[in-house]
Amino acid sequence: MVQPSLSLTVIITRTPLRVSFAGGGTDLPSYYRKYGGGAVVSAAIDRYIHVLVNPKFDDSIRVAYSKTEDHAQLEDVQHGLVREAMRVAGLKGGIEVHTIADIPSEGTGLGSSSTLTVGLLNAFHAYHGVLKEPGQLAEEACRIEIDLLKGTLGKQDQYAAAFGGVHSFEFRPDDTVRAVPLPLTSTARADLGAHLSLFYTGITRQAQALLKEQDAKTNVNRESLDALRELVPATRDAIVGSDWRALGELLDRGWHLKRGLGSGVSTTAIDEAYAKARAAGAYGAKITGAGGGGFLLVVHPPERSVQVTEALSPWRRLPVGIAAEGSQIIFVRR
Repeated sequence: MVQPSLSLTVIITRTPLRVSFAGGGTDLPSYYRKYGGGAVVSAAIDRYIHVLVNPKFDDSIRVAYSKTEDHAQLEDVQHGLVREAMRVAGLKGGIEVHTIADIPSEGTGLGSSSTLTVGLLNAFHAYHGVLKEPGQLAEEACRIEIDLLKGTLGKQDQYAAAFGGVHSFEFRPDDTVRAVPLPLTSTARADLGAHLSLFYTGITRQAQALLKEQDAKTNVNRESLDALRELVPATRDAIVGSDWRALGELLDRGWHLKRGLGSGVSTTAIDEAYAKARAAGAYGAKITGAGGGGFLLVVHPPERSVQVTEALSPWRRLPVGIAAEGSQIIFVRR
C-alpha cells in the first residue's frame, strides 16, 4: 500500500462506548482460560470517544486529554494507552493527539479505556495509510491493555468498541474470540434502545481495584461466574425476540449474581436506587462495568421513562441508542 504524505494527513476516528447485558466477569483470562471459555452479550451505544491525529511541525509529540503533554521522545509520554498504541502502530513522533469523550472518560463502567485504545489504534494505523479489520483492532487493544500495560480486565470492551452493534462474544481458552452479531434490523435496534436508560450515579471509580479482587477470587466465585455465563443464550434470545420483560429479568438475575463477586460491587445508594427503579415500573437493572459507581443501566417500558426518571432523581438520565457501527474513520484530510 502506498503510504500517504504524513505532513498532509489529519485523521479523526469515532469509537462507541458499550453496555453489557450478560456474562460480565467471564471475559477475564483467569476464568475463560481455565473453565472452558467465557461469553457475554453487549451492545455499542451512541456515545463516543473521538480521537484526532494531526501532524506536528517538528518531531515532538503533543497529547491533549484532561491534561496536555509535550515531549521530544515517545518513551516520555505518560498516557500509557497513547504511548503503547503509537508504538504498536509504528509512530515515533511528529504528531498531535487529541481525545474527546461524550461522557466522563474514567470510571463510568461503559468501557471507556478500551474504547479509547481501539480509537487510538484505528487513528494511528490510518495515519500510516493502513486499515485494520475490527478483530485486529480489538486484539491489538487487548494486547496493549492486558499484556503491555499489565491491566486486570477482560476482553469484551475492546471487541464491542471495534465491532459495534449488538453481539454475543465467546472467549475461548486458547485466547481466540468468536464474535456473533445478533440479527437485528434498524427498527429492532431502535426498539431495544427505547427500552434502555442509563442513570449517572455521579460516582467515578477506578475499576482496577474491583477487578483485581474479582480476578483473585475467580476460583471462589466459579459457581457464580458459571451462572453468569449461562445467562448469555437466554439474553441473546430475549433481545432477538424483543422480549424486554425477559431481558430485564435476566439483568436482575445477573445483577444479584454479580453483587456477590466482590465487596465493592454495590453500595447502599445503588441498592436503594435499584429498588426505586423496580418500584417505578422497570423490568430490571444493573450497574455498569465492574460496579461501585458509574451508570445504572435500566430496562423499562418506554412509557415508564418519566416515572423511572423521577424515582431516580437527582441522578441524570442518559437515553440510549444502539450504535450499529464500531470504530470508524470519520474524517481524513490529505
